[in-house]
Amino acid sequence: MTRNQRTLRTAVEFTGVGLHSGSETKIRVLPAPQDNGIEFVRTDLADAPPIPARIQYRVPVDLRTRLERGGARVDTVEHLLAVCSAMGIDNLTVEMNGQEMPGMDGSAKEFLELFQRAGVVEQRATAKVFRLDQPVYVREGKATLVALPSENPMLTLQYIASFDEPGIEGGSVQLEIDQDTFARDIAPARTFCLASQVEKLQQAGFGKGATRENTVVLGDPATVMRMQGEPVRHKMLDLLGDLSLLGADLHAHIIATRSGHATNAELVRRLLDLMQQAETGGLVTRDSGLDVREILRMLPHRYPFLLIDRVIEIEGYQRAVAIKNVSINEPYFQGHFPDQPLMPGVLQLEAMAQLAGVLLLRKLENTGKLAVLWAIDKVKLRGAVVPGDQLRLEVETVRLKGSTGQVRGVGTVAGRVVCEAQLMFTLIDA
Repeated sequence: MTRNQRTLRTAVEFTGVGLHSGSETKIRVLPAPQDNGIEFVRTDLADAPPIPARIQYRVPVDLRTRLERGGARVDTVEHLLAVCSAMGIDNLTVEMNGQEMPGMDGSAKEFLELFQRAGVVEQRATAKVFRLDQPVYVREGKATLVALPSENPMLTLQYIASFDEPGIEGGSVQLEIDQDTFARDIAPARTFCLASQVEKLQQAGFGKGATRENTVVLGDPATVMRMQGEPVRHKMLDLLGDLSLLGADLHAHIIATRSGHATNAELVRRLLDLMQQAETGGLVTRDSGLDVREILRMLPHRYPFLLIDRVIEIEGYQRAVAIKNVSINEPYFQGHFPDQPLMPGVLQLEAMAQLAGVLLLRKLENTGKLAVLWAIDKVKLRGAVVPGDQLRLEVETVRLKGSTGQVRGVGTVAGRVVCEAQLMFTLIDA
């Protein structure tokens, strides 16, 4: 079942205090064009790059979801993202003048009400959908996540909670996720903690913005639940927000037992692997893609220096995605290094630059020109690329004026960011 992409009809503004930092942050949520995705922008940081709400930008941190790019980070974004997922909102720019998203009342209820008042508009492009066709399993300690194929053209979540502390009951809730069930059964559920953990969490610097109104304290006789099974439902809220980092509507049945943000993220990475395999293995064909013969017609590079195998997505002059299948037969592995083969970081950047060249040279007035790399900035090499990996490269145009272009790029392997940079080009006659 397909649908059109959506964004908000009007902008939304609000201010609040972060649950963990205790700091006040002002938020502006703006409509965004189709195919933009949901991205966060730190307005308090000079030249901070937009941070896409994608699993590639998720970094490990306790008790919340953190996204980071180019030194800019945003925290506790999972509740707002869950609202976007439930409402089918695909494209937004979220401006923040601080690091942590306000906790509001500890749930997603207020975010949902703000977005409902703003209204939603459909856009012309089709939303991305991933229908799971094989089971996926994640386990870490006592936490498990199982994703199963489903004939239901919706996402079904089932969460099973249990607690080691005596006297605190767990529970199980299963729901088919749509806007109505989300609004009624998930959005009002507030964040929670165990009474026995409050002091330890505070000593560790967590919960500086937590109050009895926005946080359920399990094991405290003074606590009053807002709804039956509120802690279980809040876990479903977190899970839905984390699943949105896949960047596509997910059709599957998810069964979660004691899972948290770390296991949620690992499941999303495995789902992303399957989705990318479908895109690159022929199960899903992008009409806008380019095979290697078309790439050779556009670029002057040849063996052994052509470092992209296939362009799987290309959107005008704005964005392109390509893959590089890394083989032990690459000539540079003979010396880098014989006993520990690693793809050099400079070649990862070169592959990114070649894809950027493809993107820039699509413009008609650039026919017969060469995109010559002029400057590289904000380079980060974050992980090893080894034989057998599939390097996924994504570039987007930041500025294209006259004979110069600026492009932002990121490379990932299995959803893990391995390189990122900003590239400057000048276009010259071939």
